[in-house]
Amino acid sequence: MKGKILVIDDEPGLRKLLQTTLQSYQFEVVEAATGKEGHAKAIADRPDAILLDLGLPDGDGLLVLEKLREWYRNPILILSVRDQEEMIVQALDKGADDYLTKPFKINELLARMRVAQKHYHGTDAEVALLLGPISVNLESRLVTKDGAEVKLTATEFDVLKTLIHNAGKVMTHRQLLREVWGPNSSEHVQYLRVYIQHLRQKLEQSPNTPTLILTEPGVGYRLVIPSKN
Repeated sequence: MKGKILVIDDEPGLRKLLQTTLQSYQFEVVEAATGKEGHAKAIADRPDAILLDLGLPDGDGLLVLEKLREWYRNPILILSVRDQEEMIVQALDKGADDYLTKPFKINELLARMRVAQKHYHGTDAEVALLLGPISVNLESRLVTKDGAEVKLTATEFDVLKTLIHNAGKVMTHRQLLREVWGPNSSEHVQYLRVYIQHLRQKLEQSPNTPTLILTEPGVGYRLVIPSKN
Protein backbone atom coordinates (compact mmCIF):
# COMPACT_ATOMS: atom_id res chain seq x y z
CA MET A 1 0.00 0.00 0.00
CA LYS A 2 1.27 3.45 -0.93
CA GLY A 3 -0.60 6.72 -1.01
CA LYS A 4 -1.76 9.59 1.17
CA ILE A 5 -2.32 9.11 4.91
CA LEU A 6 -4.20 11.56 7.13
CA VAL A 7 -3.09 11.53 10.78
CA ILE A 8 -5.64 13.08 13.18
CA ASP A 9 -3.96 13.34 16.58
CA ASP A 10 -3.33 16.17 19.03
CA GLU A 11 0.13 14.92 20.07
CA PRO A 12 2.75 16.82 18.00
CA GLY A 13 5.45 14.29 18.87
CA LEU A 14 3.42 11.34 17.62
CA ARG A 15 2.39 13.19 14.47
CA LYS A 16 6.06 13.98 13.77
CA LEU A 17 7.08 10.37 14.39
CA LEU A 18 4.37 9.03 12.09
CA GLN A 19 5.16 11.60 9.42
CA THR A 20 8.89 10.76 9.43
CA THR A 21 8.31 7.01 9.52
CA LEU A 22 5.54 6.86 6.95
CA GLN A 23 7.38 9.17 4.56
CA SER A 24 10.34 6.78 4.71
CA TYR A 25 7.95 4.16 3.29
CA GLN A 26 6.97 6.55 0.45
CA PHE A 27 3.64 7.63 1.96
CA GLU A 28 2.46 11.21 1.71
CA VAL A 29 1.34 12.38 5.17
CA VAL A 30 -1.26 15.01 6.00
CA GLU A 31 -1.67 16.12 9.64
CA ALA A 32 -4.51 17.47 11.76
CA ALA A 33 -4.57 18.27 15.49
CA THR A 34 -8.35 18.39 16.01
CA GLY A 35 -11.41 16.52 14.86
CA LYS A 36 -12.78 19.54 13.00
CA GLU A 37 -9.50 20.10 11.17
CA GLY A 38 -9.19 16.39 10.44
CA HIS A 39 -12.65 16.17 8.90
CA ALA A 40 -11.97 19.23 6.75
CA LYS A 41 -8.67 17.77 5.53
CA ALA A 42 -10.32 14.42 4.82
CA ILE A 43 -12.74 16.24 2.51
CA ALA A 44 -10.06 18.40 0.89
CA ASP A 45 -7.25 15.83 0.52
CA ARG A 46 -9.20 12.56 0.04
CA PRO A 47 -6.58 10.40 1.79
CA ASP A 48 -6.16 6.70 1.09
CA ALA A 49 -6.36 5.95 4.82
CA ILE A 50 -6.91 7.80 8.10
CA LEU A 51 -5.15 7.25 11.44
CA LEU A 52 -7.48 8.63 14.10
CA ASP A 53 -6.91 9.31 17.80
CA LEU A 54 -9.96 9.14 20.08
CA GLY A 55 -8.84 11.72 22.63
CA LEU A 56 -9.12 14.93 20.64
CA PRO A 57 -9.24 18.43 22.18
CA ASP A 58 -12.48 19.43 20.46
CA GLY A 59 -14.52 16.28 21.11
CA ASP A 60 -14.69 12.51 21.23
CA GLY A 61 -12.93 10.77 18.36
CA LEU A 62 -15.86 8.33 18.11
CA LEU A 63 -18.03 11.23 16.96
CA VAL A 64 -15.42 12.13 14.35
CA LEU A 65 -15.40 8.50 13.25
CA GLU A 66 -19.18 8.46 12.86
CA LYS A 67 -19.13 11.71 10.90
CA LEU A 68 -16.39 10.43 8.59
CA ARG A 69 -18.19 7.15 7.99
CA GLU A 70 -21.20 9.04 6.63
CA TRP A 71 -19.22 9.47 3.41
CA TYR A 72 -15.61 8.24 3.70
CA ARG A 73 -15.13 4.72 2.32
CA ASN A 74 -11.38 4.10 2.77
CA PRO A 75 -9.69 2.55 5.84
CA ILE A 76 -9.83 4.23 9.22
CA LEU A 77 -7.51 2.87 11.92
CA ILE A 78 -7.83 3.97 15.52
CA LEU A 79 -4.68 4.83 17.50
CA SER A 80 -5.53 5.38 21.16
CA VAL A 81 -4.31 4.97 24.73
CA ARG A 82 -7.80 3.74 25.63
CA ASP A 83 -7.58 -0.03 25.85
CA GLN A 84 -10.95 -0.90 27.39
CA GLU A 85 -12.80 -3.67 25.55
CA GLU A 86 -16.00 -1.58 25.42
CA MET A 87 -14.19 1.26 23.69
CA ILE A 88 -12.55 -1.04 21.14
CA VAL A 89 -15.89 -2.72 20.34
CA GLN A 90 -17.62 0.66 19.99
CA ALA A 91 -14.99 1.94 17.58
CA LEU A 92 -15.12 -1.20 15.42
CA ASP A 93 -18.92 -1.23 15.41
CA LYS A 94 -18.97 2.42 14.35
CA GLY A 95 -16.85 1.67 11.29
CA ALA A 96 -13.18 1.58 12.29
CA ASP A 97 -11.19 -1.04 10.39
CA ASP A 98 -8.79 -1.76 13.21
CA TYR A 99 -7.70 -0.52 16.63
CA LEU A 100 -4.16 -0.19 17.96
CA THR A 101 -3.43 0.88 21.52
CA LYS A 102 -0.58 3.30 22.21
CA PRO A 103 2.31 2.67 22.35
CA PHE A 104 2.37 0.48 19.24
CA LYS A 105 5.06 -0.93 16.98
CA ILE A 106 5.33 0.75 13.59
CA ASN A 107 5.68 -2.61 11.82
CA GLU A 108 2.37 -3.71 13.29
CA LEU A 109 0.73 -0.47 12.17
CA LEU A 110 2.05 -0.94 8.62
CA ALA A 111 0.80 -4.54 8.57
CA ARG A 112 -2.66 -3.51 9.77
CA MET A 113 -2.77 -0.75 7.14
CA ARG A 114 -1.91 -3.25 4.39
CA VAL A 115 -4.66 -5.60 5.53
CA ALA A 116 -7.24 -2.80 5.65
CA GLN A 117 -6.28 -1.58 2.18
CA LYS A 118 -6.59 -5.09 0.71
CA HIS A 119 -10.08 -5.34 2.16
CA TYR A 120 -11.18 -2.14 0.42
CA HIS A 121 -9.59 -2.98 -2.91
CA GLY A 122 -10.29 -6.69 -2.89
CA THR A 123 -12.16 -8.44 -5.65
CA ASP A 124 -14.70 -11.24 -5.80
CA ALA A 125 -13.23 -12.43 -9.10
CA GLU A 126 -10.93 -14.74 -7.16
CA VAL A 127 -13.54 -17.05 -5.68
CA ALA A 128 -11.09 -19.74 -4.55
CA LEU A 129 -8.40 -19.14 -1.98
CA LEU A 130 -6.01 -21.08 0.18
CA LEU A 131 -5.83 -20.88 3.96
CA GLY A 132 -2.79 -23.06 4.48
CA PRO A 133 -3.96 -26.64 3.89
CA ILE A 134 -7.54 -25.41 3.49
CA SER A 135 -9.07 -24.44 0.15
CA VAL A 136 -12.29 -22.42 0.02
CA ASN A 137 -14.29 -21.82 -3.16
CA LEU A 138 -16.73 -19.03 -2.41
CA GLU A 139 -18.76 -19.62 -5.55
CA SER A 140 -19.32 -23.37 -5.26
CA ARG A 141 -19.17 -23.29 -1.43
CA LEU A 142 -16.69 -26.17 -1.55
CA VAL A 143 -14.21 -26.42 1.33
CA THR A 144 -11.36 -28.92 1.41
CA LYS A 145 -8.64 -29.67 3.94
CA ASP A 146 -5.52 -31.50 2.77
CA GLY A 147 -7.46 -32.36 -0.40
CA ALA A 148 -10.45 -33.93 1.40
CA GLU A 149 -13.85 -32.24 1.37
CA VAL A 150 -14.98 -30.65 4.63
CA LYS A 151 -18.72 -30.70 5.20
CA LEU A 152 -19.95 -27.36 6.51
CA THR A 153 -23.53 -26.45 7.28
CA ALA A 154 -24.95 -23.43 5.44
CA THR A 155 -24.57 -21.27 8.54
CA GLU A 156 -21.01 -22.45 9.23
CA PHE A 157 -20.06 -21.56 5.66
CA ASP A 158 -21.69 -18.12 5.95
CA VAL A 159 -19.69 -17.40 9.11
CA LEU A 160 -16.50 -18.52 7.36
CA LYS A 161 -17.30 -16.48 4.24
CA THR A 162 -17.90 -13.35 6.33
CA LEU A 163 -14.56 -13.83 8.08
CA ILE A 164 -12.84 -14.37 4.72
CA HIS A 165 -14.33 -11.19 3.26
CA ASN A 166 -12.85 -9.35 6.24
CA ALA A 167 -9.63 -11.37 6.50
CA GLY A 168 -7.06 -9.84 8.83
CA LYS A 169 -9.63 -7.46 10.26
CA VAL A 170 -11.25 -7.77 13.69
CA MET A 171 -14.95 -8.60 13.35
CA THR A 172 -16.89 -7.81 16.50
CA HIS A 173 -19.50 -10.23 17.81
CA ARG A 174 -22.22 -7.79 16.78
CA GLN A 175 -20.88 -7.37 13.25
CA LEU A 176 -20.67 -11.12 12.66
CA LEU A 177 -24.11 -11.78 14.09
CA ARG A 178 -25.61 -8.96 12.04
CA GLU A 179 -23.95 -10.16 8.81
CA VAL A 180 -24.93 -13.82 9.19
CA TRP A 181 -28.17 -13.83 11.17
CA GLY A 182 -29.55 -10.34 10.61
CA PRO A 183 -30.01 -7.19 12.70
CA ASN A 184 -32.15 -8.79 15.41
CA SER A 185 -29.49 -11.29 16.46
CA SER A 186 -26.80 -8.92 17.70
CA GLU A 187 -27.01 -10.03 21.33
CA HIS A 188 -26.74 -13.80 20.77
CA VAL A 189 -22.99 -13.99 21.35
CA GLN A 190 -23.08 -17.51 22.79
CA TYR A 191 -24.81 -18.69 19.60
CA LEU A 192 -21.88 -17.35 17.58
CA ARG A 193 -19.30 -18.99 19.86
CA VAL A 194 -20.85 -22.39 19.13
CA TYR A 195 -20.43 -21.94 15.37
CA ILE A 196 -16.88 -20.66 15.74
CA GLN A 197 -16.06 -23.76 17.78
CA HIS A 198 -17.62 -25.96 15.07
CA LEU A 199 -15.46 -24.29 12.42
CA ARG A 200 -12.33 -24.71 14.50
CA GLN A 201 -13.08 -28.40 15.05
CA LYS A 202 -13.41 -28.90 11.29
CA LEU A 203 -10.67 -26.59 9.98
CA GLU A 204 -7.95 -26.03 12.56
CA GLN A 205 -5.04 -28.43 12.92
CA SER A 206 -5.40 -28.02 16.69
CA PRO A 207 -8.84 -26.61 17.62
CA ASN A 208 -7.77 -25.75 21.18
CA THR A 209 -4.86 -23.63 19.92
CA PRO A 210 -6.28 -22.07 16.75
CA THR A 211 -4.07 -20.33 14.22
CA LEU A 212 -6.71 -19.56 11.57
CA ILE A 213 -9.68 -18.11 13.46
CA LEU A 214 -8.31 -16.12 16.38
CA THR A 215 -10.26 -14.78 19.34
CA GLU A 216 -9.93 -11.10 20.19
CA PRO A 217 -10.95 -11.34 23.89
CA GLY A 218 -14.12 -9.45 24.68
CA VAL A 219 -14.28 -8.07 21.13
CA GLY A 220 -14.77 -10.74 18.46
CA TYR A 221 -12.75 -12.78 15.97
CA ARG A 222 -10.08 -12.30 13.34
CA LEU A 223 -9.33 -14.66 10.45
CA VAL A 224 -5.62 -14.89 9.64
CA ILE A 225 -4.45 -15.68 6.11
CA PRO A 226 -1.30 -17.82 6.44
CA SER A 227 1.76 -16.26 4.84
CA LYS A 228 3.19 -17.94 1.75
CA ASN A 229 6.63 -19.41 2.28
